[in-house]
Amino acid sequence: MYKKISLLFAFSFLLTIISSSAQTPATIGPDKGSLIIIGGGNVGDDIWAKFIELAGGVNASFVIIPTAGDDSDISSGKSIEKENLQKMGVTQITILHTRDPKVANTEDFVSPIRKATGIWFVGGRQWKLADAYLNTLAQKEFNHLLERGGVIAGTSAGATIQGSFMVRGDTKGNTIMIGDHTVGLDFIHHTTIDQHVLSRNRQFDMIDVIKTHPDLLGIGIDESTGIVVQKDTMQVIGVSYVAIYDINHINGTLKMPGGDNNSGPFYFLRKGQRFDLATRRAIR
Repeated sequence: MYKKISLLFAFSFLLTIISSSAQTPATIGPDKGSLIIIGGGNVGDDIWAKFIELAGGVNASFVIIPTAGDDSDISSGKSIEKENLQKMGVTQITILHTRDPKVANTEDFVSPIRKATGIWFVGGRQWKLADAYLNTLAQKEFNHLLERGGVIAGTSAGATIQGSFMVRGDTKGNTIMIGDHTVGLDFIHHTTIDQHVLSRNRQFDMIDVIKTHPDLLGIGIDESTGIVVQKDTMQVIGVSYVAIYDINHINGTLKMPGGDNNSGPFYFLRKGQRFDLATRRAIR
């Protein structure tokens, strides 16, 4: 009897471990596929070219999601993003939009996502994206696109929505860092993303967020600048800087390479520099 109980306990313990492992992401970024996360402003041709390359080239199928934008802009039918892709030779482009999560939960709505290898989230207000797509079939298909090796890109609001914790998501205004919407689409885990950082003098805004949620990695991206994320590695592209916020650095317990403890609560990466999201260290 004692042996049976011991065996049952051991089996139950093993199932718990397996279940726990299954729920733990293997990598911080997508295990397959890529993310391009852009801090807003003018998006240079080099960033557009990288997006097209990672999607499979100009003959690939692309989806533009303008949901974060104003209704008047969306209803006009004009899309700068579509025009930029067309200038670079892309022909298969679908503009996909809804404000209704019930619509986002339908087979008809997600059909273009299933055919695509590249998605672009337009800027605006990130809570609009959360209201429309969180916990819907569309969100599942976003993840499936990454699993088959595609790329998801976004600028400004389309950048912040890609993290697990969403800053500036309050419906009352974008100056509130921790507001009434804080759940992102979680393409990059344990991470919160801010945008327009230097251009709008926002570089200190993330510090209190990380102090409140010390488990998070904070990434602040300036305009015309982005990061390419694959598995546990991110690399800076564009013309300006990316700020890194980590509780150990904020508390002064993280030594920088070369023994310099860097008295600031954050530090910058520039174009071409890489960062390990798992160890939270710059790759030198």
